[in-house]
Amino acid sequence: MEHKSASPDLFAETDVQNCYQCGKCTAGCPMAEQMDLMPNQIVRLIQLGELDRVTRCLAVWCCVSCQTCTARCPQSVDCAGVMDDVRQMAVEKGIVPPEQRRVYLFQKAFLDNVRRNGRLNEVELIGQFKTAAFMKDFNLALLLKDTLLAPKLMQRGKFHLIGKKVKDRAVVRRIFDRCMKHDATQGQNAAGEA
Repeated sequence: MEHKSASPDLFAETDVQNCYQCGKCTAGCPMAEQMDLMPNQIVRLIQLGELDRVTRCLAVWCCVSCQTCTARCPQSVDCAGVMDDVRQMAVEKGIVPPEQRRVYLFQKAFLDNVRRNGRLNEVELIGQFKTAAFMKDFNLALLLKDTLLAPKLMQRGKFHLIGKKVKDRAVVRRIFDRCMKHDATQGQNAAGEA
């Protein structure tokens, strides 16, 4: 199933046609130096329907979702949302660059953790991420990295072995379910248009 927005002008629920390429998003991006395509170039390629090229670029994996691009846009184009949507499309197509697999694994572990607990449980997150990453590339250095930090953080009260959960985790699950249903509906709409 190919992921597309319901309208060709709407992408990540923002009208990408409003972008007139002023470049403010790129000028404010703290990660622009590491990107192969600049944020405004990504939006332009989407305007031109070049989704295959956009899903294969590294820039969407460099984006740290700081929202600077979105905040600076004089046309209210949600550039950060566009980057998130493109990254999701790449995942759905199975296009995760090898050098970015850990980024994907971390994002997946993070979201799974919040879905289950309603908030972040650091120990569980570290365990899930490092196990998944180790099973992909058997990198022992990554598995053991930062282990000496735990005692220091515990002394300062910054690290808790037992994480807290929110009282009403069902609300968090409903939010996740609603978002997943929204993504599935958009995919079905796109399939119906094809």
